[in-house]
Amino acid sequence: MRTVRTSRTAATAVLLAGAALLGGLAAPGTAAAASPTPTPAATDGEPPAPTEAGTSFRAATAVRPGQRATAQASTGDYLYWQFPADTGDRATVRATVTLPETSARSAAATWRIDVYDGLRRRQACVHGSDTRGLAADARTVTLTCRLRTVRGWAEPWSNDPLPGAYYVRLTATRLAATDIGLPFDAALDVSADDAGAAADVDGRLSEPLVQGSSATVEPEDGWASGWWSARWLWTAGGAALAALAGIWGYTLTRGNGRPPGVPGRP
Repeated sequence: MRTVRTSRTAATAVLLAGAALLGGLAAPGTAAAASPTPTPAATDGEPPAPTEAGTSFRAATAVRPGQRATAQASTGDYLYWQFPADTGDRATVRATVTLPETSARSAAATWRIDVYDGLRRRQACVHGSDTRGLAADARTVTLTCRLRTVRGWAEPWSNDPLPGAYYVRLTATRLAATDIGLPFDAALDVSADDAGAAADVDGRLSEPLVQGSSATVEPEDGWASGWWSARWLWTAGGAALAALAGIWGYTLTRGNGRPPGVPGRP
């Protein structure tokens, strides 16, 4: 009996040691799996690119021009981003939708991006395709919208784009009922080019249109303000040329004076 008990005790000790060893080997993997995914780090002091999108105008995620924003959502959702556009900017918005390889879509779908200014007015695209169809066997679709040049001031009745926050909405407009809820990945790229002095105007808004949002968007170098613009250079240059033209015209028309030997008027 003593030998049996000793064998059972030894076997139990071996099993406990093996369990402890296996637990020690599995612990690192378990800890690595439980650790959260690191967020993108800031580059050169700039904030990281956003990895999610808002679900309304007020909750729109702020994106800086030059950043690539990403998000994961389900078909049928509305995704919202916002970015700043200042006077003279020509903004281009590009959205890419990617569906997983295992997608079980049963029909084609139509995707669309809409861009609104700070007054919630939809802005027309002068270039690009803001609405595109995605075939049932396709995975990726890209939508592009190039906006008109942002003006510093406009008439109240006009629909000219004004400086401030601009909102991008991405969604599927035509979608089969059986395809609602399928996951997809979205990526947004925003770029802004300067139109130059040709786009300068005399008037300016007192404040950019950025109200009504939970996030704050602003250009890296701040909003344009003050009375100075390149139009003053053109005005000064035109005045100088007009003065020189007047002097040159006077020298051509004044003549050589009274001919010699001709008496003056009494």
